[in-house]
Amino acid sequence: MLFEVASSSLPAARAVSGTSAPVGIFDSGLGGLSVLRAVRAALPHEPLAYVADSLYAPYGERDDDFIVDRTTAIGEWLVARGAKALVVACNTATAQSIAHVRERLAIPLIGVEPGVKPAALLSKTRVVGVLATAVTLRSLRFQTLLDRYASDCRFICQPGHGLVQAVERCDTSSPELMALLAGYLQPMLDAGADTLVLGCTHYPFLDEAIRSIAGDRLQIVDTSVAIARQLERQLDTHGLRAADTDALLVPRFFSTADGESQRQLAASLLGIDASVGHVVIPSRRTRPLSDIA
Repeated sequence: MLFEVASSSLPAARAVSGTSAPVGIFDSGLGGLSVLRAVRAALPHEPLAYVADSLYAPYGERDDDFIVDRTTAIGEWLVARGAKALVVACNTATAQSIAHVRERLAIPLIGVEPGVKPAALLSKTRVVGVLATAVTLRSLRFQTLLDRYASDCRFICQPGHGLVQAVERCDTSSPELMALLAGYLQPMLDAGADTLVLGCTHYPFLDEAIRSIAGDRLQIVDTSVAIARQLERQLDTHGLRAADTDALLVPRFFSTADGESQRQLAASLLGIDASVGHVVIPSRRTRPLSDIA
């Protein structure tokens, strides 16, 4: 399964959000921009609000409680500002917090999971590589997904230590990054892998780097387009889809950090020149010590 869709209290969500309200897209950092790119291509008339929790990225090195805490806080922040639907564009946040967030938010909710099923269907050699964060790989949700398709397919799972940080720095091609990626990919290629699952939304920005190393030996599975289609279905189902207009709306960008890397990545890789608003989104685990008595 690629998606999780909340079904509780959707009429209440419709009462506070109309078709002109924004779709909220959230990630621990900049990786969710790959999902925003796909959503914008599929739904060009939808107003979008993107929040990067870059101050606390990467989530892949955080404990489970921290991830739940931040995902819930940011989801509630977006809903309080009128979001009509939420895309949790972070594999790690989906793996560790989607059930809790579903109970708290009364709007359509879409999470992401690594494309294990399509990869298993695509692979001819029956050997599939998976690049994901350590938290995603160890999660019960991922292990359950893997067990479902591992009976006739070997999955080589590799934590992508350092890759999220590289993308956050807007580094998609440095010699250091290429060496790091080669170290992750070569064992998969040596084992006969012909398919690679990108199990983190940051990783599609490394597509060219991966192809320069692997050539045409690896089919790359990226679920961003499928996520956009699922969002489209949910908006149609709940009567929340924006009316078509002649204008291509520019997304609104927010960051819990300074936002400069987000602005640069949006400009260089998405062709969107927009300012990034700095936001403070407090949560139980990130309150200043002075607030904790």
